[in-house]
Amino acid sequence: MSLLTTPLHAWHLANGAKMAEFAGWDMPIQYPAGIIAEHMHTRSLVGLFDICHMGEFIFEGENSGAALSRALTINCEALSVGRCRYGFLLNEAGGIIDDLIVYRLAETRYMVVVNAACRHGDFAAICARTGLAGQDCSDETAKIDIQGPEAVAVLEKILPGNWRIPYFSHTAKQFNGQPMLASRTGYTGELGFELYVPAQYALALWELCLSDERVKAAGLGARDTLRLEAGLPLNGHDIGEDTTPAEAGYTGMLTSQAQYTGKAGATRVTKVLTGLALEGRRSARHGDLVLTAGGEKAGVVTSGSYGPSVGHAIALASIDADKKGAETYFIQAAKSNLPAKTVSLPFYSKGTARVTLV
Repeated sequence: MSLLTTPLHAWHLANGAKMAEFAGWDMPIQYPAGIIAEHMHTRSLVGLFDICHMGEFIFEGENSGAALSRALTINCEALSVGRCRYGFLLNEAGGIIDDLIVYRLAETRYMVVVNAACRHGDFAAICARTGLAGQDCSDETAKIDIQGPEAVAVLEKILPGNWRIPYFSHTAKQFNGQPMLASRTGYTGELGFELYVPAQYALALWELCLSDERVKAAGLGARDTLRLEAGLPLNGHDIGEDTTPAEAGYTGMLTSQAQYTGKAGATRVTKVLTGLALEGRRSARHGDLVLTAGGEKAGVVTSGSYGPSVGHAIALASIDADKKGAETYFIQAAKSNLPAKTVSLPFYSKGTARVTLV
């Protein structure tokens, strides 16, 4: 089966990207400079990410907010126009089918953005739960993420206008005479925007962003190390259908007042997503066992990597509730037991994502 490609696929190949399969798509993992260089450039200036594989749905109608609140963990009725909120689509037991963001575009119009691997199942589930027809506009929509402390300065230069909006808000823009939605959100822990344009204009927007010397293309490898340092979970690794929002540390995201699917189990806690810091560069891997000081199984590593901005290896691990709270654990990696200290999230605390723009 051939892989899906984004509108920027040819550009990635022409510019030396290392490509690999991700959620059924042929995606850039890194460019010639490498993951660490791309990671550090995003932390200091601006990284540009092709995220066109994500799914976007439109739901509208007089009762669309109430209907979505019955399907998702988000109180969509209370969401102000121009704001967006992170939340979940749950299964009957309260496990996470997908994490997503809901945008209130107008009084009776919403956009839901979901992970690529879950797109078709999510759309079917939300339509069934809400009774709304919905529109899957994923194929017609391109999504480009511009992330880093200089992102606003770059955008003000290349696309003049007001970019100084609050965190988790969005604004309507235009690009080449076409509608563009810009949301102050991202997956890196840095100041930035997610830009949505018609797919046929993706390359022109991408190249315009890169025309500023502060901007460099970054692949999914750097996106993964950036989000891990920021303590953000990856669906299918750190969270999934056997994990509740409470177990992932997101009880505060359960804002819907409706009896949404999975509500009864959403606050169940049998394990806890925990940050672990290791010495040196040797990383733990997804699936590595986590042991107590006495050698008992305490859980499993869900994500692990060297953290370029913190200078040592880091990991997220699912720790059994009755084994949580230890100062030190040991990660069983190959034939070694690596000591790992429990740390508060995020691992990297100097990110600019929430900075107030004046």
